[in-house]
Amino acid sequence: MSEYFHIGSRKHIDKAFWVIFISLVVVSILALFSSSSSLIRQATAHGHNPLQPIAAQILYLFLGVGIAYGLQFLPSWLYRVGAYGLFALGLIFLLLNAAHIGVTINGATRWIKIGGITVQSSEIAKLGLIIVVSDLLTRIKDEESRKRYFWIVITLTAVTCMLIMLGNLSTAILLGGVIILLMILARIPWKWLAGIIGVAVAVLVMGYFIVEFGFVRPKRELHGPFARATVWVSRIDNKILEHKEESDGTLRINDDNYQSMLARVAVARGGQSFFGVLPGNSVERDHLPLAYADYIFAIIVEETGMAGSILLVFLYLAILFRACLASSRYSDYSAQLMVMGLGLMITVQALVSMAVAVGLGPVTGQPLPMISKGGTSAIITSIYFGIMMGVAREQNEKKAEQEAVVEQSEKEVPDIEIE
Repeated sequence: MSEYFHIGSRKHIDKAFWVIFISLVVVSILALFSSSSSLIRQATAHGHNPLQPIAAQILYLFLGVGIAYGLQFLPSWLYRVGAYGLFALGLIFLLLNAAHIGVTINGATRWIKIGGITVQSSEIAKLGLIIVVSDLLTRIKDEESRKRYFWIVITLTAVTCMLIMLGNLSTAILLGGVIILLMILARIPWKWLAGIIGVAVAVLVMGYFIVEFGFVRPKRELHGPFARATVWVSRIDNKILEHKEESDGTLRINDDNYQSMLARVAVARGGQSFFGVLPGNSVERDHLPLAYADYIFAIIVEETGMAGSILLVFLYLAILFRACLASSRYSDYSAQLMVMGLGLMITVQALVSMAVAVGLGPVTGQPLPMISKGGTSAIITSIYFGIMMGVAREQNEKKAEQEAVVEQSEKEVPDIEIE
């Protein structure tokens, strides 16, 4: 067993990944203090320690750092083996949520409570699916196996996304998109992917019109597993109406666009100066609901302006760049896809969250990875980093071993004098 299980040394830790990771943790803590005024008021009103909500999130972040540190020393094959169990657990949690077993917030059952800890089911399933798909795609050896594993991946992805969609459509679409990108990297034929994308888009468009004209406009209630479909359609309608009113110069704040409009006000205040209104001087944090969660980027822009925005976008793009670099010279194809899938998931989710916060898309509820408040999200994102850093460390270790072999062989070659 020892020949397969090798704990890596600290000598080959990927320092660049750690700089990015710790930078996001620091930004998260600073942003949490700036955006949690409403949580502090709630804690005070209930007679609790006003800093308790912030302290709890900082504890999750430190726990995440510890988990990432430990994970990076494990061999990459162990991530793949563990992912199958994690994926199965995620599916079980999603099935329980579909049966309305779990924690329900704002009409959506997305969480499972285990021993007093609330776990978001979709986060578990997302992580497991990405690694499982990476492993399955690398088993393709010929045309027959290509077709077989393609349909296995599509089936697993469709089932997972369907279950996630019952509570969170944007997460399901985001996960499906990342899996498609992984299949592109695995050289799955374009015509196969085009067919799958076409079917998915057709189903979504058809579903939109059915819900729009069958339930939203007639103001009829939709019951059953897709009861939240009216919420998704209404968010799209609100964004279309918001754009139209803005063009006509009649845009007003109302109950439907309250969060998005206050987020745009925060962004506008931050845009008045390259460095914003400076940390601690946010006004909209006291009015914007969930400023510490889905719209935390708007508060960051308000307080740090263009400077903070550019830095944050750079950090998330650096994750993807580093993932590409870590996988580009790696001999283990499965590890390559795994690290690329995880890097894509973090970066794409971050860009979507930031786009919504500045008013470029309808409300999605996507948190900003490692920065938005949320224990499960912080821990799972830390696991993403731990796995990516583990693959990078393994690459650095193997590279050092190869260089040592080459150096040793050069020393053993005798000098030949030519007379």
